[in-house]
Amino acid sequence: MKLHPSLKRLVPLIFVLAFAAALAGLLPGEGESYPLITFRGEQVMIHAKGLYYWDTVSSASQMQANDLVMLVLGLPLLAVSYWLSRRGSLRGQLLLTGTLGFILYTYITMCFGAAYNKLFLVYVALFSLSLFAFILCMMSFDLKTLPERFSEKLPRRAIAALLFFAAVFLTLAWLGRIAPTVLQDAVPPLENATSMFIQAMDLGVVVPLCVLSGVLLLRRSAWGYLLASVSQLKFLTMGLAVSLMAFNMARVGVPVSIVELTVFPAMSLINVVLVVVLLKNIREGSG
Repeated sequence: MKLHPSLKRLVPLIFVLAFAAALAGLLPGEGESYPLITFRGEQVMIHAKGLYYWDTVSSASQMQANDLVMLVLGLPLLAVSYWLSRRGSLRGQLLLTGTLGFILYTYITMCFGAAYNKLFLVYVALFSLSLFAFILCMMSFDLKTLPERFSEKLPRRAIAALLFFAAVFLTLAWLGRIAPTVLQDAVPPLENATSMFIQAMDLGVVVPLCVLSGVLLLRRSAWGYLLASVSQLKFLTMGLAVSLMAFNMARVGVPVSIVELTVFPAMSLINVVLVVVLLKNIREGSG
């Protein structure tokens, strides 16, 4: 399993751009938040400081939480996993793919969800670079030999159960916000966004991926081992980011449900344990 040569250029470039973008998002700025009535008649608080000047207080708190996770966990994992992958490690290769998945998800949301700022083209570049790097990583696995690299002790049922739970939880959480407004011919809270882009990505991509990964893993399919492993390793960073988003929103006074403050961190903790178990049950070696 050899990495595509193009990744030697893509990964370092992604690292530099993501570092700059995350750092810029965390830099303090002068200003005072103020209320605004959107064109839909919804009252929101505009952040009015720093890179996320035109975003709401809620959105800015979430993006800054994600920036912090990117700096302290995402980018170190990218560097370590890339180094391990260059040495022929399957663990490193899976971790690299999962981390690139996290970066891809992050900058898709920044492209379409963040209010326009000076780093827009950087977000677009990171979206594009991480997309093709992710694809190249997925193409580098030898599916014929991949199942043999996992121990029989791998808790496939536990991993699949977590993936299924994540799919059900996200489905219920997002449909719980959307369905009542459809029946009432109303619009769910959008703040200064034009649509529910996060919910679209989760319901359209993440939920089906969780279900498919779990089913294929239970069937011992090579694709099941690959998709489940990559999904778990992506959630290693994404789970922490979402949990920190909820806590940061509560810190700045944005209403957050108790479910978001408890379920996401609990899922993240369980996933960390299963990631450790997953990595221990991988056999390294040529192949």
